[in-house]
Amino acid sequence: MDEIGCMHHNDNDVHQSKGNTVKKRSIISLVAAGALVAGLAACAPAADSGSGGESGLIGVAMPTKSSERWIADGNALKDTLEAEGFTVDLQYAEDDIPTQVSQVENMITKGAKVLIIAAIDGTTLTSVLQEAADGGIPVIAYDRLIRDSENVNYYATFDNFLVGQQQAWTLLNGLGLTELDGTPIADAPKGPFNIELFAGSLDDNNAFFFFNGAMDVLQPLIDDGTLVVKSGQTDIEQAATLRWDGEVAQSRMEDLLTANYSDGSKVNAVLSPYDGLSRGIISALTDAGYTVGAEWPIISGQDAEVDSVKAILAGEQYATIFKDTRELAKVAAGMAVAVLNGDEPEINDTTTYDNGKLVVPSYLLQPVQVTKDNVKEALVDTGYWTAAEIGL
Repeated sequence: MDEIGCMHHNDNDVHQSKGNTVKKRSIISLVAAGALVAGLAACAPAADSGSGGESGLIGVAMPTKSSERWIADGNALKDTLEAEGFTVDLQYAEDDIPTQVSQVENMITKGAKVLIIAAIDGTTLTSVLQEAADGGIPVIAYDRLIRDSENVNYYATFDNFLVGQQQAWTLLNGLGLTELDGTPIADAPKGPFNIELFAGSLDDNNAFFFFNGAMDVLQPLIDDGTLVVKSGQTDIEQAATLRWDGEVAQSRMEDLLTANYSDGSKVNAVLSPYDGLSRGIISALTDAGYTVGAEWPIISGQDAEVDSVKAILAGEQYATIFKDTRELAKVAAGMAVAVLNGDEPEINDTTTYDNGKLVVPSYLLQPVQVTKDNVKEALVDTGYWTAAEIGL
């Protein structure tokens, strides 16, 4: 891997509209990703660590504790920023929009120097962000793009279109059609395979990137008949899951099975954009009489949540997408430190994330596919989970 210089650079091969350029790019290893972030951290000016917690207050607004990944994100941000000498006001809104607005308002009132926000609904913060701008407080959108506001300074996230592609490739890999990078397998089965599609919450901009990335891969195979969506529900509005709620996904999967598979046919694969939805889908399948084995569907996921890693090891979930929250926290913290020192943070994308008011300068990290074959390498060897935690 090339040495990382301390300068801005554009990664124009990650546009949402250029999925096939992403396919040609190999997925970098976790080691390489770590080196990238280390290079980024080296470029970021250090805060005045000699002043302890007096370097200033940074407000961190997270959406909910109902998903363990947001707990991990919040803790990683708090630890990273406190190590830089800042005081951190970390708040969780439990997926209640007015609560998050109120929390951000309170952070402004307390004198926060920077706001790092993972929005519940990226369209509902316009007024409070104007308050921040009026007070000269920079705003960093964290993982979820804040929409419809010109008062968003930077965005730290993963290559979310690629996440969707990777989820689709894991399904095709499980069906024996492609390698994990999308390369077709010789003498692959012809199908047809029955597949059902799930998407995230429509108020989360990332849901569209995940779904569009997946459909970039799946649509040609739907068009040629290799994949069949028996329900006919192929639009994101039909596949969406409000608030990423696993119980909502379970109920919809139950309805899909009843309406489309009561004739004895089987669903062979399910596109799930998040581990919590995957577990709901697994519950619906189990209740409908599916058992792990040759006829068990291939199911995707995201976030490497511990219960889903266990499900992968048990053969219930085929794969997840690992987005290392520790590395994302380093990027967001580096952005905060840089702007407070009057410097420009490192970014690698200036074209992809249009929030309706402006294209937000972004730093995109690389996601990693995890199947049973590389659980230990990707998650245990990197220290994200211990072998005991995931039952290895």
